Amino acid sequence: MNDCIFCKIIKGELPCVKVYEDSEIMAFLDIHPVNFGHTLVVPKAHYVNVMDTPADLLSKLMTVVKKIAPAISKATGTDSFNLGVNNGSPAGQVIFHTHFHVMPRYDGDGYKMWGAKAYAPGEMEKLGEAVKAAI
Repeated sequence: MNDCIFCKIIKGELPCVKVYEDSEIMAFLDIHPVNFGHTLVVPKAHYVNVMDTPADLLSKLMTVVKKIAPAISKATGTDSFNLGVNNGSPAGQVIFHTHFHVMPRYDGDGYKMWGAKAYAPGEMEKLGEAVKAAI
């Protein structure tokens, strides 16, 4: 993708603070972090979102997350983090290139991801059955 910011970073056309790289994956610090140490883990090949990304590559991305998360924790002084992926505009995806967020968390940091909602009586069971039927 010619206009994809992550593709430009991967090609070296835009700068980044890289913390990890192998033949298929790159991880770098987010330029708009939600917290100190917020890191993005990105496949080098362009895929629009998780649904578009091959399962074997998603597995490799998770292996990299597992490898770098302890390093981020050590460097930032916290052992807590959120792992996030925004899949589609309504979910908050802004850059349409698959990526995972590793977001360190700190006591009292004030960062809130979402509020809880309740199901109507019977709604949860009905939805569960619909999901199982769609698999």
